[in-house]
Amino acid sequence: MEAHLRTIFALMVISLFAAPAARAQALVDPSKVAPEYREAAEKRRAEQIRQRECGRRADADKVLPRDRTAYLNHCLEAMAAKQ
Repeated sequence: MEAHLRTIFALMVISLFAAPAARAQALVDPSKVAPEYREAAEKRRAEQIRQRECGRRADADKVLPRDRTAYLNHCLEAMAAKQ
């Protein structure tokens, strides 16, 4: 029984460390995309950078999880208005 609990505990620890890495999305690299899709890849990369910046601001401002979506939407709209 004790070995079973150790196994469960070990799996829980591993899953906690693996979860943040699994949810992070890699930035698109336009140089590794076929030339006909490069413009779309550049736009996607710019959007990813804006999203990461707003996420970083939300973390810095210690936004509660329940308010995070509204905060991110407002941040992204404000960034779009500036451009």
